[in-house]
Amino acid sequence: MSACVPTRATDPSDPHRASHLHPPHSPPPTPPRRFRIASADVSASIAVFLIALPLSLGIALATGAPLQAGLVAAAVGGIVAGRLGGCPLQVSGPAAGLTVVTADLIHRYGWRTTCAITVLAGVVQLGLGCLRVARTALAVSPAIVHGMLAGIGITIAVAQLHIVLGGTPQSSVLDNLRALPAQLARVQPAAVSVSALTLALLFLWPRIPGRAGLLLRRIPAALVAVAGATTTASLTGLVLPKVDLPSWSSHALAGLPEGPALGLVAAVLTTTLVCSVQSLLGAVAVDKLAAGRPDLLAGGPGSGSGRGVRVGRSDLDRELLGQGAANIVSGALGGLPVAGVAVRSSANVQAGAVSRNSTMLHGILVVIAALLMVPVLEFIPLASLAALVMAVGIQMVSLHHIRTVTRHREVLVYAVTTLGVVVFGVLEGVTLGIAVAVGVSLHRLTRTRITHHERDGVHHVHVRGQLTFLAVPRLSRALHLVPQGADAVVELDGSFMDHAAYESLQDWQKTHTVQGGSVELTGRSPGTSIAEPSGAADCRCRPWTAWRNHQCELPRPAAASTPTWSAVSDTGTLGAAGAAGAAGAAGAATAAVSPGPFGASGPSGMSGASDASGASGENSGPDEAGRPVRPGGSGELGNASGPTGSSGPGGPGTSRGPAGSSGPLAPAGSGGHELARGISAFQRNTAPIVRGELARLAREGQQPAQLFLTCADSRVVTSMITSSGPGDLFVVRNVGNLVPLPGEESGDDSVAAAIEYAVDVLKVRSITVCGHSGCGAMQALLDSEPGGARTPLKRWLRHGLPSLERMADDSRAWAKLAGRASADAVEQLCLTNVVQQLEHLRAHDSVARALRDGELELHGMYFHVGEAQAYLLTEASSEGVFDRVTDADGLRSPV
Repeated sequence: MSACVPTRATDPSDPHRASHLHPPHSPPPTPPRRFRIASADVSASIAVFLIALPLSLGIALATGAPLQAGLVAAAVGGIVAGRLGGCPLQVSGPAAGLTVVTADLIHRYGWRTTCAITVLAGVVQLGLGCLRVARTALAVSPAIVHGMLAGIGITIAVAQLHIVLGGTPQSSVLDNLRALPAQLARVQPAAVSVSALTLALLFLWPRIPGRAGLLLRRIPAALVAVAGATTTASLTGLVLPKVDLPSWSSHALAGLPEGPALGLVAAVLTTTLVCSVQSLLGAVAVDKLAAGRPDLLAGGPGSGSGRGVRVGRSDLDRELLGQGAANIVSGALGGLPVAGVAVRSSANVQAGAVSRNSTMLHGILVVIAALLMVPVLEFIPLASLAALVMAVGIQMVSLHHIRTVTRHREVLVYAVTTLGVVVFGVLEGVTLGIAVAVGVSLHRLTRTRITHHERDGVHHVHVRGQLTFLAVPRLSRALHLVPQGADAVVELDGSFMDHAAYESLQDWQKTHTVQGGSVELTGRSPGTSIAEPSGAADCRCRPWTAWRNHQCELPRPAAASTPTWSAVSDTGTLGAAGAAGAAGAAGAATAAVSPGPFGASGPSGMSGASDASGASGENSGPDEAGRPVRPGGSGELGNASGPTGSSGPGGPGTSRGPAGSSGPLAPAGSGGHELARGISAFQRNTAPIVRGELARLAREGQQPAQLFLTCADSRVVTSMITSSGPGDLFVVRNVGNLVPLPGEESGDDSVAAAIEYAVDVLKVRSITVCGHSGCGAMQALLDSEPGGARTPLKRWLRHGLPSLERMADDSRAWAKLAGRASADAVEQLCLTNVVQQLEHLRAHDSVARALRDGELELHGMYFHVGEAQAYLLTEASSEGVFDRVTDADGLRSPV
């Protein structure tokens, strides 16, 4: 009987069987899903709860609201915003950024009206979420946001300082500062002692060293600080004001708003603005934190441990809706305004949360604590909570933010916003910050510097800044300083040009060209060109960017001439240049050879200096179709040379003839012309960008963090693969990325010398051995036969014989790539060779000593050229798995 024929007839009229039927050719119905909470969410919720409990009470104390209001906001933020919000891992609750706003509202309108304002602010947030304008909030300059938080932090710290000293804060920052001398004259020793103990525990707890400290640091510092101060105060019998939680039956709920309509509208808008901006920026920050956790990026069903759970990017409009709903509920129940909280959110992500269940469960724990732990909470001294909140306020003035706004020249916006918040209030300070930010932007848009100078008979007109109609008169005056028939270079150093400037520049270019002159226009950004030569219309190359095969024309052959050296200027040419000279200038000592079966650039060579990103001097090999790829970029009109010669792999490290071969010193004409153009483009476009950094490195010397040992193959570009820059990597390159064992170099000590210098002198913290696909050295090892002439290449490749023997040893497990088997024997040998060379590294005295002292890590790496994919050796066993490197991965396990 066929297996497809049922053995029993089914009566469709049978009601018991009809319920189990499903249409043919369709999957059976999915059983109902059971609600499960991952263990990772449970542990994370406990960690967040332990942080939220003291902070919620402290923020309520700082605002002057009933202390229960902080617990209500924490519970509602966790349950309502956690369930409805668009950022699953963000934890909401009473935020320190809302302290000043709420305190001012309570002072002006009373507590019940403040609750009503919170409800109305939630309604406005719901409306904004329905209008899908959440992304608009991100248009606010970060300098304004950081300045607002800094101003709020200063206000909080100054106010809480009075409670720390045993007094009562005033209503404004200026009043608190004026009252501070009198408060210092009547300091309460008990309050100061408890506060000092709280601050000491808060800052010292995360710094406990050793293995015991690693375990103890899992307990939140805020909880330890408050618990320690509370225990000490109770045991010593200190008489201090403590937490007073009245009965929930007398808890005040929201009432009808009372006060001037205009003032109430301003209060609602201020609360809405601060809550929304802080929550949305917090959601973006949580996305960045989640991106650092590989288990949240790999798709697949979740498990009890949370592995393989996918947490998507935040839905900001939904997050705004969730925050609005939470504020409505919190205000109606007599709670503080709710917003996303950075401290709790980061703790949630770092504790391993995998879903919104963690946030919701933390809210439930707050409810349980508010109902059952009231007798315990009433032992907490108010001075301890004030010290905790004061520390939070101080931390809101972030030195990292100050350095960031300084680097982006927005100190004025930051300072005005901070002072405005401190002196006038949050809404007024933010308004002042926005006005100053707009003024600074207009100033930058209209401030354009145009200079003219002559050098070597060439007239240079340099335009720095945005080229708008306001700058056209100055541009015209500078252009008319160029004599008729002269050679001119117009350098456009900006990202914007309007139509008026375009017309003026184009008309002058046409006129000057007709009169016998020449015009070359260069710019950092594509699109600033006015005209382009034939064949270069599709070339859009920029210096110091990700590398591309961006060659715009084929090399032009030229007759050989006697090599002569000449200086390379911005528009100059090089009479003759060799690959060795360019490579030396770039810090590489790899000799150039014709692409042969070994696929390598030459015999053993090493970079004697840190591998400068983009100036590695490595020669370009043929592409996948076998066509020669020309190094160097075009310095022609409208085309700034890209990473070649500046920040790419195809830099002017070799000079290549029409046949794709190169010699040690190639005369100008083919490769020399390309080399000259590449260096000229580097000096014109990239050198101004990196000159300051290289000058610093020249003064301070190199301090690389890694020794990177890789193959001399021209397709392996260390700076591109590792996104490194000048001074980051100490690079050793040789054929086959080989590490000869000590004592077996037979006069070739270059690799051992580099290792000793990197470990003992430069004190690098890690060494990486990097192999790659299609390695010609590994192919040569497989094809090698005993006997024959002992050429230099064969003598060098003998250091790879242990890798060949390791692969042939049946008792050893093969190294492999995660997710697939090796494509062929060459790839298998490439992987095995990386593992073998790591063992050779351990045999060097300097490496062994640094490994014993815990000062060094070894890493294995494999780069698949065709896939442009890097793999890292992830297991510490003698044979390991090379795992794919994603955006969230790093060097995860030292080998």
